[in-house]
Amino acid sequence: MRSSLTPLGPSVSRDRVISSFPKWYTPAACLQLREHFHGQVSTACQRGNTGTVGLRLSKVVVVGDLYVGKTSLIHRFCKNVFDHDYKATIGVDFEIERFEVAGTPFSLQIWDTAGQEKFKCIASAYYRGAQVIITAFDLTDVQTLEHSRQWLEDALRENEPGACFVFLVGTKKDLLSGAACEQAEAEAVRLANEMRAEYWSVSAKTGENVKAFFSRVAALAFERSVLQDLEQRSSAPLQVGGGDVIRMEGHRPEAPDSRRPSGPSCC
Repeated sequence: MRSSLTPLGPSVSRDRVISSFPKWYTPAACLQLREHFHGQVSTACQRGNTGTVGLRLSKVVVVGDLYVGKTSLIHRFCKNVFDHDYKATIGVDFEIERFEVAGTPFSLQIWDTAGQEKFKCIASAYYRGAQVIITAFDLTDVQTLEHSRQWLEDALRENEPGACFVFLVGTKKDLLSGAACEQAEAEAVRLANEMRAEYWSVSAKTGENVKAFFSRVAALAFERSVLQDLEQRSSAPLQVGGGDVIRMEGHRPEAPDSRRPSGPSCC
């Protein structure tokens, strides 16, 4: 049976259409080396059997130090702009981006969180329910890389273990080249492996790797959402009619014993 869900609003732009599984940035720090969608996901998409995935928002939170370029990264992807006049994020902000993944509508809600310590307690409340955590650092500032571990720990603390995809993203790639860039990336890949995160280098100024990175984020989040939906539907209890209990013919249900406690029995 095909799903009756249809995309919300107008059709997505061509650069938000993902028909094949996006590739990683580097195999040295990639937890998903597959080149195709999971078989169950591909089958569900072909049959239009993706349940309510197309009507839900997948939450992405972006964390990291002040001045690493979190807002610039989000604005480059969502608005295709780069603002040279930096304005610090106060508290939190978010953008919603719509995709079409394997023929199915899908949306990311991308949360931009403040990097200032005084806003940390506010921002941390918005970490909850994340499907993806993006920890950003400045490739030209090794201290921001060192702080990435703590940012990730703070975000993971607000979520269930194993519930989030984790990315470590080096920004301002346009400011480094040659041996300096290779050295910075090698150190970041080492930390990404320790954090069990997938690593990417991007430039919000030039746009380098930004679209490819968010396409990867969207594809992985979509795949997990479909798999979770399929699992939930397969494990849902079967109901007949109005959901009344089915009694076997000729079997008289045992009358409740008033002497027994109504709660769970103790061992």
